[in-house]
Formats: sequence, structure tokens, C-alpha cells
Amino acid sequence: MTVSIGKKVGDISLPATGDQTLSLASFHGRHLVLYFYPKDNTPGCTQEGQDFRDMYDSFRKAGAEILGVSRDSIRSHENFKNKYEFPFDLLSDKDEKLCRQFDVIQEKKLYGRVYMGVDRSTFLIDKKGVLRHEWRSVKVKGHAQEVLETLKALD
Repeated sequence: MTVSIGKKVGDISLPATGDQTLSLASFHGRHLVLYFYPKDNTPGCTQEGQDFRDMYDSFRKAGAEILGVSRDSIRSHENFKNKYEFPFDLLSDKDEKLCRQFDVIQEKKLYGRVYMGVDRSTFLIDKKGVLRHEWRSVKVKGHAQEVLETLKALD
């Protein structure tokens, strides 16, 4: 079942950086910014992570936690997180369970090649686990700021 605005998000647990398994339900009581990105250590994904990193304190002050999600391995995530000093965890969704729940696996084209990949998307889940806002096919520039402004307008 895929998510929709105004509905409670189903719980899923996934392996995360820091040798953890995190579930969406464990964030109830805090807002959750869940951002899906295509691949660790690529220019757009790196910039997006850095933007969320640089604004992390503002997100925390607004009562939110941030999680990044891609299909990369935990080892890749650990290296990516450490290299850019991300203060938030990254989830590994190798089986695409969370990606499919949020319907972010889309047909993409690169140099004439067609493949299925993660559509850069961000979701804002409120303190009760209800999806409040979504951004799909995200352009990185200014995105983290827009998410923060939307988060602040929730309360």
C-alpha cells in the first residue's frame, strides 16, 4: 500500500547507519523528514545531504528528525555519512520496501538508457505518523530550506 497525504504511514524497519535497525514508528512524537535519493557520493545526492546537514540544528529546533534513504548498502552509507559528517542516519532499502511504500521507484533515462531508479523525493511525516507533505522529482537547490519552512508552518 502506498502513502497518501493525510493518512497514517505504515511502519517499516530497515537497517541504518550506526549498526542500527530503525523503524518509522520509533519517531512518533517527533516530526520526521524522510528523503529518498538515488545514490551515495553522487553530486546531487551529496549536495542534498550537505544542505540537510547544514540546516540540521534548525530542523531539530522545529521538532523534527531527518532520515536519508537509498538502495545503497550500509557500508556505502557509513562511508558517505562519515565523509560528509551527516548528523542524521541513512537507511538502506536494498529490497525497496520503503521505496515502494512511498512510490519513489520510477522509470528514468540516462544517455538513452532506460532503467528503474529512485526519484529524488522528500516526505514530511508529523508527530502522529501522518503524512503531511510530499515533494517529488526534487531539484536540490533550495529544497532543504523549503522543507524547513513547511515544517515550521505545521505547528
